[in-house]
Amino acid sequence: MIEEWGIKTLDDVDVSGKTVFVRVDINSPVDPETKRILDDTRIRTHAETIKELIEKKAKVVILAHQGRPGEPDFISLEQHAKILSEILKKPVKFVKDIFGEKAKNAIKELKPGEVLVLENVRMWPGERKKKSPEEHAQSELVKNLAPLCDIFVVDAFAAAHRMHASLVGFAPVVPEYIAGRVMERELKALTKVLKPEKPCIYVLGGAKAEDSADVADAVLSKNIADKVLTGGLVANLFLYSKGYDLGKPNVEILEKKGFLELKDRIKKLLDKYSDKIVLPVDLGVEVEKGKRKEVKVNELPTDYLIKDIGKETMEIYAEEIKKAKTIVFNGPMGVFEEKPFDEGTRKVFEAISQAKAFSLVGGGHTVAAMRELGFEGKVSYASTGGGALIEFLIKGTLPVIEVLRKYSKK
Repeated sequence: MIEEWGIKTLDDVDVSGKTVFVRVDINSPVDPETKRILDDTRIRTHAETIKELIEKKAKVVILAHQGRPGEPDFISLEQHAKILSEILKKPVKFVKDIFGEKAKNAIKELKPGEVLVLENVRMWPGERKKKSPEEHAQSELVKNLAPLCDIFVVDAFAAAHRMHASLVGFAPVVPEYIAGRVMERELKALTKVLKPEKPCIYVLGGAKAEDSADVADAVLSKNIADKVLTGGLVANLFLYSKGYDLGKPNVEILEKKGFLELKDRIKKLLDKYSDKIVLPVDLGVEVEKGKRKEVKVNELPTDYLIKDIGKETMEIYAEEIKKAKTIVFNGPMGVFEEKPFDEGTRKVFEAISQAKAFSLVGGGHTVAAMRELGFEGKVSYASTGGGALIEFLIKGTLPVIEVLRKYSKK
């Protein structure tokens, strides 16, 4: 049981000999040309829940999605099943069907300890319709599969901001609807962020400026964060909103992304939390290919592209982080993929790794930077969520979590 949320887990049910459906999020990066999976991190992450079910002699049925219709990464899950088989070191069955006779027969034929992956649920048009659990329970998917399901395990935290059929539709009609190990870990880690030990520092960077503005507003208004440190395009937009002229090439980037219309809103945010939102005092610009120069913000505008926070800012941020008891890092400080513009992100990770604090890192680019810069295992928790994490930080919960809270008690 996840006590803080009142949600059942695998510890609360006997799965031996039962048919257990597991909704995972193994949505993976795909090469648009070859259609090959480029990174199997999410498959490995969810393999833990699946392995436990195998060891406990459950009959395991996997539901998952990959990409969106019309997108280059919208492919079958056959490849995912093969990769999962390699990770588990045992055969994993795959059926090119979601809820038809082939799928139902394959489920019925499962023996304890066996695993079956059903086809990409988004190949069925009803999956992504926004409906209540009760409405989704009347769908073809649920009506066909629910009679075969003893226990439904929701493990897809990264998709928990979506009220899709395969996530919530089984809740009203299956005997047990519970959280898997990935969902359990996420909720336990995020509870520490909702009610943090103080001081609590948020480090917000990357390119999702609107999301970061929403997060900053939410965590400061609820007195969750004591300070918000900014980097990346988020910092550029905040500096611009405060009245700094960043220079033509940098303003053009903000304009191209549609960020300039956020200026008035962010200015109000900065006025309201002037002592809590920390902006860079200097920036790293690219004067020529791979060559870096520090520019003080009071020396702006610049004709060069801003690609990182500056070295003085790095020191200020490191000091703030080292004093913290809780740290949330979402969004790199600069273009970490290019040296020497990885320095700001590296410095933040160094400070986090040295801090005596609970640290949560989230967002695809931040987690990628953590791995690339060698800090994997040096933070307290790396979240699997992207959009789901952002929404959780803003709202303090997610739609699928609320469905779990309601139906896992029955």
